[in-house]
Amino acid sequence: MSFEVEIRDDSIKLGQFLKLANLAETGGEAKLLIAEGHVRVNGEVDTRRGKVLHEGDVVTAPAGEAVLRTFAADDDDDFDPSKWEDR
Repeated sequence: MSFEVEIRDDSIKLGQFLKLANLAETGGEAKLLIAEGHVRVNGEVDTRRGKVLHEGDVVTAPAGEAVLRTFAADDDDDFDPSKWEDR
């Protein structure tokens, strides 16, 4: 069973994603898992730690499977309360 991991940016590197998704405890472990061919991206073994992942990519490692989800910064991030003050 897979779970979703959300990021704010449009992409993330495979090694970083493994750590973020708790599929690897450290960068060194992520590097080793990738180099030894224990990591799949969308069903295909990928040995590139710098592989760029995008929305919907599925990463499978011995510790589990995670789906990358991205979310855009809401317009609320630019909220200006002064525009709504009573005048």
